[in-house]
Amino acid sequence: MLLRKNEIIGKEVNKTLFSVDNLVMPLFVTEGINIKKPIKNFPGIFHLSINNILKEIDEIGKFGVSAILVFGVTCKKDKIGSYSWNKNGIVQKTIKEIKRRFPQISIIADICLCGYKSDGHCGIFNGNVIDTDLTLKYLSKIALSYAESGADFVAPSAMMDGQVKAIRKILNKNSFKHVRIFDYSAKFASNFYGPFRESLDSSPKFGDRRLYQLDYTNINDALRRMKKSIEEGADIVMVKPALAYLDIIKMAKQKFNVPIAAYNVSGEYSMVKFGSEKHIFDEKNVVFEILTAIKRAGADLIITYHAKDVAKWLKK
Repeated sequence: MLLRKNEIIGKEVNKTLFSVDNLVMPLFVTEGINIKKPIKNFPGIFHLSINNILKEIDEIGKFGVSAILVFGVTCKKDKIGSYSWNKNGIVQKTIKEIKRRFPQISIIADICLCGYKSDGHCGIFNGNVIDTDLTLKYLSKIALSYAESGADFVAPSAMMDGQVKAIRKILNKNSFKHVRIFDYSAKFASNFYGPFRESLDSSPKFGDRRLYQLDYTNINDALRRMKKSIEEGADIVMVKPALAYLDIIKMAKQKFNVPIAAYNVSGEYSMVKFGSEKHIFDEKNVVFEILTAIKRAGADLIITYHAKDVAKWLKK
């Protein structure tokens, strides 16, 4: 597995260009016990309490999925998102439990403030301007709390200038040099995030995220951000979303000598689910076609909500 061995597995399975080793499954953890709450407009994806997250990991592990991306879902929101770095927070507790039960699973912990702040933004505002220094301070606190809990990777998604440098500094300072950084380097201000934002109740309460996320027309800025992330210490860089940005994935793969990840995001996933429900196309065939295209473009890792289904299909 790439996330464990730091090498790329390139075997073909069922004549595809990807395998289960290339897949990362996102999971949403929430407070409570025995919670498995469906998410509107996000078919087959749930808010899960810790005990049900553990059941889900046990199941997907049997099909060969060995990497997860964890997001916290909470009603404990304030102006600065302080619950995000609470050592007894929902994500921190989840990481500890997963590592206790499933030490072989690679845990990627998403770092952002949007799901924990009352305004839904990824940064801290001072008037109409983002206070970058204060935002980096809080992102670093989240990263450290995840590392202390046992995360293998921390994944800053706030798109703040200098986020990788700040996080690498605090991790190294606290003897977590082994914790690697999986950076959302090329995260575009996309229209494909709707179901995810609904899941976290993280839609901005004012303005939008184009202030800090990338303009989807700007190729050069995306490549510049990825280059800077690598220089600051990112171990893996990501392009998000995937389908409308296959050209960016390809250019990144040709240009940079680190693993490239692509995020097959919630809107892309839900379109496939709703289309298959309407019998517009066959779900399995279209998912395989999409993931093959993402892998063919150059992605070494694909974060996708289809991971569980694909792993099952590949086992048959």
